[in-house]
Amino acid sequence: MKREQGFTVLELIISIIFLVVAGTIFFIQKRDLDVANRDSVRKTAINAMYYNLEDVYYAAHQSYPQALTADGLPGVDPSLLKDPNGIAVGTQGSDYSYTAKDCQSNACKSYTLTANLENEADYKKTSRNQ
Repeated sequence: MKREQGFTVLELIISIIFLVVAGTIFFIQKRDLDVANRDSVRKTAINAMYYNLEDVYYAAHQSYPQALTADGLPGVDPSLLKDPNGIAVGTQGSDYSYTAKDCQSNACKSYTLTANLENEADYKKTSRNQ
């Protein structure tokens, strides 16, 4: 009896199921890594703003600004003042918020910086000098 070369239907089905499962696992892992990366970028940006506010701005003015701008924080890369979606800090819909407290003539006594994270609770930094 002569046997034909090739795959059986069962072998093809098993191979297809294996590829679908492997592909699904790959895309789930990739999505999770992308989310973790965006959260890391958000934390890095908040830390850059925080340390510039504390070590540079407060040292020079003995107060904090009422709003964050690239001109007010020249030590921070302007791209960090925008969230991963490109929305500036303090703008509606931004993942970043800056809330100044006890302000008089653009001189504030304290603030709270917040980043809305996708995979964790919100990341907050508050002023050292209150």
